[in-house]
Amino acid sequence: MAEEGKITVAVKWQGKQFSISVPEDADVACLKRCIEAETNVQPKRQKLLNVKSGPKPADDDVLLSSVKLPKVVMMMGSTEQSINTVAQAAEAAPEVLDDFDVGVNEEIDCRDREENKEKLRRRIESYHVDGLNPPREGKKLLVLDIDYTLFDHRSTAEVPEELMRPYLHEFLTQAYQEYDIVIWSATGMKWIEVKMRELGVLGSPNFKIMQLVDHGAMITVQTEKYGMFDCKPLGWLWAKYPQYTERNTIMFDDLKRNFVMNPQNGLRIRPFKKAHLNRGTDRELVGLTKYLLAIAKLEDAQFMELKHSKWEKYIGEDYGKPNAKE
Repeated sequence: MAEEGKITVAVKWQGKQFSISVPEDADVACLKRCIEAETNVQPKRQKLLNVKSGPKPADDDVLLSSVKLPKVVMMMGSTEQSINTVAQAAEAAPEVLDDFDVGVNEEIDCRDREENKEKLRRRIESYHVDGLNPPREGKKLLVLDIDYTLFDHRSTAEVPEELMRPYLHEFLTQAYQEYDIVIWSATGMKWIEVKMRELGVLGSPNFKIMQLVDHGAMITVQTEKYGMFDCKPLGWLWAKYPQYTERNTIMFDDLKRNFVMNPQNGLRIRPFKKAHLNRGTDRELVGLTKYLLAIAKLEDAQFMELKHSKWEKYIGEDYGKPNAKE
């Protein structure tokens, strides 16, 4: 119950809800200062998603009494400690060299070599990661990389959200209608969790992530031309979730080598780099949303025949060009 002369505002941040008490005559800036006392997120880092003055977000000097406060204020923002953690991890993360163009013969060779099949069997038996949410009946499976696919992990910014690929939350919200979603990164689980939490992907009210997968589920393969490298065998996921197979799974990654064991299921996404320069023009996820929804209802046999490298032709538009139409 609110004290006399005060009002209580419910604020949700990173999956937790806080009751913030402010004076009746408080403005938005006052609310942010009180939120800081509870969360350690500085006012300049806070984004109150549904506190609006008309159609626009309310400015700091707007009185709370003049806006229609929602039942729960949704906040995005990062503590200084979290920002430093992300920055330090980004600096420590190894840079992946530009991808090579794996040929068809090499894909077939990797996929069919008995030694690689045996590595996958051992990985399935030895490596286990708990899921976050159960699979849903009748959904296809979408597997997403992080670095340079959803997030520019090399650029610097004051807040992690500035490194997030444009339209990420809209993309995940719409894809979730038809696909269960797995995040699979070649980094460690702690780093994956930090990234996804800071970008608001974990705990979103609009979609749920079924599984996080780290480098531990990857296997090492060898080709005559390119030598040894690690890849992401979808068979590890298919063993864990038998309802998913090569007939209903698609993987997005900026590195073609990562789906060399499952070339038919991979879509090589354009890498998202130099976020500070490209945030205004990158529309890759807008087009890929249309593609995912367009192919979601295909029967298994039709899905298997898709050439994902031709996805723009499938929807009849080119999203690789800046300012492409939706």
